[in-house]
Amino acid sequence: MASEATVSDATVYVVDDDRDVRKSLAELVTSIKLPVRCYGSATEFLDDFDADLPGCLVVDVRMPGMSGIELQEQIRRLGADMPVIVLTGHGDVPMAVRALKSGAVDFLEKPCRAQTLIDRIQHALQIDAQFRAARARKEETGKRLASLTKRERSVVEMIASGMTTKGIAAEFGVSTQAIDAHRGRAMKKLNVATVPALAVLVAGAKGS
Repeated sequence: MASEATVSDATVYVVDDDRDVRKSLAELVTSIKLPVRCYGSATEFLDDFDADLPGCLVVDVRMPGMSGIELQEQIRRLGADMPVIVLTGHGDVPMAVRALKSGAVDFLEKPCRAQTLIDRIQHALQIDAQFRAARARKEETGKRLASLTKRERSVVEMIASGMTTKGIAAEFGVSTQAIDAHRGRAMKKLNVATVPALAVLVAGAKGS
């Protein structure tokens, strides 16, 4: 299971083809006691990218080769959900819409106030920590569900769908006591104490 990341574990990744901008942003990030890694191009960043590491990306929209928005879209295609803050000196509405539709948490025009960017970075890192915590919980739930027998899994899914013990017993042609026993063992394995909690857990595992 992936460990649950916190903001203090995270790194701020800066991608900008302007060396002076990279230096300025790095100094800003280190001023709030966060680690920072800087890259001069989207390709350079992708060569070093590890989706398992917590953090957020601050990227310039206009760069030689792959643009910031194209980089953002490529990260999504890789199955990663790292929060992205897009910076531009030439912002327009279509560009902003594309960035936000691709999952950017912010689209800021240069120059922006240092405190504004700090606030956005901290917000992005909080989002990243929440994503990772939710993913870790889902992975743990998946492992617990995998520990159920085939009959236990069927019973809990029927319970989660709203079926009664009597109805499930009739479906399988067994006694209600047998269904209660399956349910009890399943709830113990899943570490839930109530039927509503069981239903929430199963629904969450299905992504509903």
